[in-house]
Amino acid sequence: MDARQRVAINLRLLRVARKISQDDLALSAEIERSYVGHLERGRKNPTVATLEKIATALSCDISDIFAPVDDNMVQVKPLKSGRRPE
Repeated sequence: MDARQRVAINLRLLRVARKISQDDLALSAEIERSYVGHLERGRKNPTVATLEKIATALSCDISDIFAPVDDNMVQVKPLKSGRRPE
């Protein structure tokens, strides 16, 4: 597993664990929503500054984004679709 895949999986795990939508994460981190999707699919290479914004928005340390991931991890279950209760 390369670093981009590790970042992608950890971003999604952290976001879903906190029950935050991609839209809400993008808004909090002041980045484009589509960019969050690209990062979670491992299609873009984020800068350290972007990862710092995302870590702050997720209330985690930037090192959590680089945490080791089981090589057998294939997919993270998505959040239930629809509006989230406020």
